[in-house]
Amino acid sequence: MLVIDERAAGCLDAQGAYFDGSLELLRELAVTSDLDAALPRLSAIVNKMLPHDALRMACFDHGGRRVVNASTADVPDMMPCDVDELIIDDVRSGVAVASDDPRAMERLVGAGYRSVLGVLTCDPDPLVRVAFWSKRPQAFNRTQVALARRIAYHLGLGVGRGTLGTVTHHTADTCAPRVGLAVQPGVDRLKAAAQLRVVGESVEWRDVLRKAAQVSATDTTVLVTGESGTGKEVVARFIHAASARKNGPFVALNCAALPEQLLESELFGYERGAFTSAQQAKPGQVELASGGVLFLDEVTEMSLSAQAKFLRVLQEREFQRLGATRLLKANIRVIAATNRDLRKAVERGDFREDLFYRLGVFDIRIPPLRERAADIVPLSEMFLQEIGKSFGRPAAGLTREARQALLHYDWPGNVRELRNALERAAILCEGALINADHLSLHSIARSPGNNTTDLSVVERTTIAKVLQECAGNKTKAARRLGLSRTQLHLRVRKYGLERSVAA
Repeated sequence: MLVIDERAAGCLDAQGAYFDGSLELLRELAVTSDLDAALPRLSAIVNKMLPHDALRMACFDHGGRRVVNASTADVPDMMPCDVDELIIDDVRSGVAVASDDPRAMERLVGAGYRSVLGVLTCDPDPLVRVAFWSKRPQAFNRTQVALARRIAYHLGLGVGRGTLGTVTHHTADTCAPRVGLAVQPGVDRLKAAAQLRVVGESVEWRDVLRKAAQVSATDTTVLVTGESGTGKEVVARFIHAASARKNGPFVALNCAALPEQLLESELFGYERGAFTSAQQAKPGQVELASGGVLFLDEVTEMSLSAQAKFLRVLQEREFQRLGATRLLKANIRVIAATNRDLRKAVERGDFREDLFYRLGVFDIRIPPLRERAADIVPLSEMFLQEIGKSFGRPAAGLTREARQALLHYDWPGNVRELRNALERAAILCEGALINADHLSLHSIARSPGNNTTDLSVVERTTIAKVLQECAGNKTKAARRLGLSRTQLHLRVRKYGLERSVAA
């Protein structure tokens, strides 16, 4: 009995090591731009899953041309081109291997290498060959082939997305110049996606699109961060439209829009009789998003109970409706978004640390509009075109003074505030040109001594002021702020305003 327990524990440890190692590998690939510098770090991460002493990687384009050839040590590529897996227990046994270098075997033995496991990925886009070398004989076995191939696939994603932007070609005796792997086709694919508003000329916005293009080719979980109104859902839709799931549904759920007791039933669904008002079964958003993308907006507002259940969705890809006993598969890609600092939420105990790491595999930060002023005019022109169509008249134009007013305003509400200001101005101008007065941006001027555009500071100040005016009554304060009592309670805890609340 003890032997069975030890084997089970070893299996669980191996699965945990693979899961944690995969996350760490994807995070490293997401920020890597130079394969030469990154390969030793990648090898160290992979070593936790598949122990080895040296790693060699090659990548081939559609024409079979080798575009990546690098290693952590001076080990040759000894895998035949027509073989998709190779295990050599001991190179000293005289086994025949494929190599262009006649002294390859001599150098290997001299360096102390004894065994090798080589694999080729099944996906030709890109085709990746990885060899794991060990200084121990019989270090590898056939049960490790599937794991090795998954690791090779992860490395191939990094090359395919273009995150490994500059790589060096290595052979046994020569070093060729660096080459770049372009990601522009991915950006173009996003821009061509059906009726998606990819508008902006700034370097910052192009960087957001580049990252979105890189991750769109994978099924990796994405965390989109940025202030309220910056367009986090728009970026999520870009990723969906350029991915293999583009023909599947895009289901968006705002975690802050639902009371805590309703969020779980909305997320996971419920069976008939699960609670008093459950007269019939209802599928949840996870189920409705099957085959597509589930977009969780304001994910920091999710209750700890819902977080624990959703963690299982990400880990095991399965879930249960409320009141059910049958497990359902979750065939979804998750894109989460927040305008909060998730790390601080973890420190406060409002957000689970394990869920934070599983959501934050690939992070895309959208800069506020004040940091990308070059996008203000193109966005304004697009919005005015849309507004004109909705009004049934030509788009309103902007005077020079109006353009200057738009460019010199800080836009604390970001893109959403810009559109609202332009819609109001289009009504006031009555078909003529929009001038600075029509925009009424001066009416939102900040009071002296409070010239911050940090939305967290503004929100805390507003909530504290309303609570004071309501004598700490949360029901009245929530009504004035347009929040539910649960949403107000979460913000009171977040900003440490408990003393302002009536007992």
